[in-house]
Amino acid sequence: MVAASSVVELKDLPKKLEVPEAVSDIARRLEEHGFATWTVGGAVRDALLREYRSDWDLATAAPPDTVRKLFRPSYPIGLQFGTVGVRGSDGRVYEVTTFRRDIETDGRHAVVEYADNIDDDLARRDFTVNAIAYQPLRHEFFDPFSGWDDLQKKVLRCVGEPSRRFAEDYLRVLRGLRFAGRFGFEIERGTWEALNEAVPLLPRLSVERVREELLKVLALPIASASLALYRESGALAVVFPELPSIPADAWSQLVETVDLLPPHRSDLRLAELFSSAGAGIEDMMSRLRFSNAEIRDTVALSRALGLSLPEVGDVVAGRRWLRVVQPERARDVLRLHAARASGHGASRSDRNRLAAQARLVLNVIRRGDPVTIGELAIDGNDLKEIGLRPGPEFARILDECLDAVIEDPLLNQREVLFDLVGKGR
Repeated sequence: MVAASSVVELKDLPKKLEVPEAVSDIARRLEEHGFATWTVGGAVRDALLREYRSDWDLATAAPPDTVRKLFRPSYPIGLQFGTVGVRGSDGRVYEVTTFRRDIETDGRHAVVEYADNIDDDLARRDFTVNAIAYQPLRHEFFDPFSGWDDLQKKVLRCVGEPSRRFAEDYLRVLRGLRFAGRFGFEIERGTWEALNEAVPLLPRLSVERVREELLKVLALPIASASLALYRESGALAVVFPELPSIPADAWSQLVETVDLLPPHRSDLRLAELFSSAGAGIEDMMSRLRFSNAEIRDTVALSRALGLSLPEVGDVVAGRRWLRVVQPERARDVLRLHAARASGHGASRSDRNRLAAQARLVLNVIRRGDPVTIGELAIDGNDLKEIGLRPGPEFARILDECLDAVIEDPLLNQREVLFDLVGKGR
């Protein structure tokens, strides 16, 4: 293995990377105390691809307790893995991790020990493009596994033996699919073959790790490329068995629709991606340990998508639709419908009709037409005032009042509704 001190000139590499001054300051302090320190990981990779990010990580020869003594404040982010959070001069917290080597793995977790040099630390990483180190004080690159060459060729390749890399942590299968899709990389043949062989073992991963990896995919500007690799590798069927197998053209439409939704709206992208699961969405999301709120919102969006939009000009139908969907969710449902129309290649006339239906709904919202029980001019307390006893009958009475008000909003007056209640008794 090439020694860390043997830094070679690599063809076409930039002379230096734009590293935050706070990161350089952390590296300088460690180096001044005799501890070799490098920036590593995704920030180095992305900077080489001219995709700059703020979360720079550092690897150092200093043990965690020394790092904590040298920096105040510091935070025990992952002491079991040798990671300390250090607050930089810019106020950000940067992860500083002692050089490590794996001594035992089970496909889910690794037992590590501290290493003396960057060589061992890079040798334990997943892919060559993630195994490039940069020294921000001397502007030196250390690339013992030719990650820069792979970046230029747009190739994703494991560090060392692919089957061993995946067996160390099966999450690397999903990470590999995400990286390849995100950067438009071709997965090197040996890496692809080993990845496919490891796919059946993905159920060994915790559902939390699978969920978080999916959310990272959905946060990509173009998620469809990674999702296509999920399907091609068989990982989709293994980690999301609740999703039914659908024809290739339907799958293409589905993931194209996902791309048309905002990357920062994981709830919308999830609702679309999971829509084919139908009634199984709730069970699937529960298995993946999504929060109750996330499950509730995704299920509600999915169900709302199954409702027919009101016909153009039918304002009463628009109010009825809003009664079921709820005004606060209406714009998201309309956005999903619009994305589906584009993703499924709807004709111009169909898109125009959808736009008119959306305008009808939005006009109802803007006018403030009452469409929920809470918007009625009377409530349960009013019913008690006129001598009615609280109970299940209250809900029926208020529902009937809302039915009448949706037909004619002018009826939403206290005395008028009292009159309606009296007639209905």
